[in-house]
Amino acid sequence: MLSSKMQHLEFEPSPTLQNSIKCFWYTKRDFGEQESSFEVVPDGYAEIIFLFGSTCSISFNGDLQPLPSPFIMGLLNQPVILSAKNCLEIIGIRCFPWTVFDLLGLPSGKDEVHVFQHPIAQLQSTLGAYIHAGKIDDAITYVKEYFLNPESPITIDNKLSKAGVAMRETNGTMPVNQVAAAAHATVRTLERNFKQSSGYSVKDVSGLMRFEQVRNHLWLYPNSSIASLAHELGYTDQSHLSREFKRYSGTTPAAFARKAKKQNRTNDFVVFIQA
Repeated sequence: MLSSKMQHLEFEPSPTLQNSIKCFWYTKRDFGEQESSFEVVPDGYAEIIFLFGSTCSISFNGDLQPLPSPFIMGLLNQPVILSAKNCLEIIGIRCFPWTVFDLLGLPSGKDEVHVFQHPIAQLQSTLGAYIHAGKIDDAITYVKEYFLNPESPITIDNKLSKAGVAMRETNGTMPVNQVAAAAHATVRTLERNFKQSSGYSVKDVSGLMRFEQVRNHLWLYPNSSIASLAHELGYTDQSHLSREFKRYSGTTPAAFARKAKKQNRTNDFVVFIQA
């Protein structure tokens, strides 16, 4: 269980980046002197993560492995357990899963954590200096300027951008053939391009988008009707929603709602809930 010593800020991307990046964010957490674990729950985004201060580790086959900075937290099919102690500060770039690899000019993959070599790592030292000085706005501006640089390898497929807009506007409920129509592409072409850019299918990402909506709603409104949410988000029925929810979270919607009630009362944080 984590204390509520946490600061979280989000920053809008520039208009030219809005089809690639959802937002930039900064988080500061004080875990205390003892190693503490926290859970990252799946959602419909991939993140480029810079770490500062305390070491952050990931649990892998029962062992803790330190994470490099930066790294990519890819799409998750189940929760990931991270551990840290003392003060951990993070700058994140929340990307759409079909853009994150193209933003960096890297081949796509389906790993939870992507360790990579890339010129963006050169930002670490300057970002660390800004963070140490408490100049969070300057740090975020510095990251934004990197992606606005004309020499940055941003080559986002226009069809994928149109498909992504359609998927986001419908919270992942739009059938694949309609997503393809919105992108002015055939289903086969869209799926091929989608897997090439993200490592996942349109259906995979749509499922995570729908799960994210259920997760966020239950965290904020734990007394909500599961049956009503199932109908609203296009699940076949309540059982379908429950199966999908357990697949991604490892728990049932009812159990998650009970945890949300308890932790909202105590101001503890285990997951980042994004709007």
